Amino acid sequence: MNLNRDINADEVRVIGTDGEQIGIIPTGRAVEMAKEQEMDLVEVSPEAKPPVCRIMDYGKYKYERTKKQQEAKKKQKAFQIKEIKVRPKTDDHDLETKVKHVRKFIENKDKVKITLVFRGREITLKDQGREVLEKVVEMTKDFAQIEQQPKFEGRIMTMLLAPK
Repeated sequence: MNLNRDINADEVRVIGTDGEQIGIIPTGRAVEMAKEQEMDLVEVSPEAKPPVCRIMDYGKYKYERTKKQQEAKKKQKAFQIKEIKVRPKTDDHDLETKVKHVRKFIENKDKVKITLVFRGREITLKDQGREVLEKVVEMTKDFAQIEQQPKFEGRIMTMLLAPK
């Protein structure tokens, strides 16, 4: 809180720009000291007796705080869900190619959603579709684990794989 706007204490403990304690002085004098240095008087601890204030460039402080928050956000790795689509009649060689893509996604710490789409009369091939998903699980068992078991929704069967 900036005391230039809201002065409610008779005396405050003042900390200088380089962190040294100036002491307990009247609020008006503290505001004058801050203006002489072309800085702001910022209330750091309003609950303390007397309240603690710091002489600082408040705009610069806010800017640096925002930069630190942005830096921390950059370091966070948010995973993505990548999607691989297969069909009930997908051949083994095509599955191997798709598994290579799954491996690449998993190595990047992303989750992979395997979507098996049934078109037209293929809906009768549910067992064959489950076998395709089982083959994918078998081929990826050394670097991925099943996070969500295969589930059937309408004409689509989905399964979610995550890094081990």
